[in-house]
Amino acid sequence: MKKFLIIIGCVAMTGAIISCGRGRRDTGSTYMPDMYYSRALETYAALDTTKFTNQVNEAGEKIFYNRLPVVGTVARGDMAAYKFKNDSIGYANSYTVTNPLDKAAIDMKEAERLYLVNCGICHGKKLDGNGPLYNDGNGPYAAKPAKLVGDAKYESMAEGTMFHSVTYGIRSMGSYASQLNTERRWMVIAYIKSKQAKPADATIAKADSTIMVK
Repeated sequence: MKKFLIIIGCVAMTGAIISCGRGRRDTGSTYMPDMYYSRALETYAALDTTKFTNQVNEAGEKIFYNRLPVVGTVARGDMAAYKFKNDSIGYANSYTVTNPLDKAAIDMKEAERLYLVNCGICHGKKLDGNGPLYNDGNGPYAAKPAKLVGDAKYESMAEGTMFHSVTYGIRSMGSYASQLNTERRWMVIAYIKSKQAKPADATIAKADSTIMVK
């Protein structure tokens, strides 16, 4: 009886090994195979265009693909694309661009939140260039960020130039185009400009009120 069980066990094991090693003969069916078997691309990897440009479609036309949106297209829900390129000419001409948003309709509380989340860590809650990364020189960032309020250079900077810098980045500051869409970048600029605005001279206001009383 024991030998019989051993023989049965060996036969079963042999059958299991054979069945596991047998290759699948049918290909099965795949719904939308062109999507299932996609051309995998490593994010931010250098693109080997020969894989895509040296092919032709059914009509015999050459295939071109560079992973970029069609020129002139705008992401759904976004505003018109910024017209100047990231070069010296674009930066020089950026001062001609004005904020397309209706400033009276901007939600300044949301604009403030966007500023604090994305800009406050460097430029500070008070826009004084003393954010947590600098922290009066005691933070991890040695160079003091731009003082957006209290520095004539930035207070006089055109909103278009400021937008250009936020869009493409400048010097140590990187681009925020991936974090903030066009509308939100303009909202942040509007918030900064609202903080830079000088309040009416208290002395003049007092004098005017005195004249009115008389």
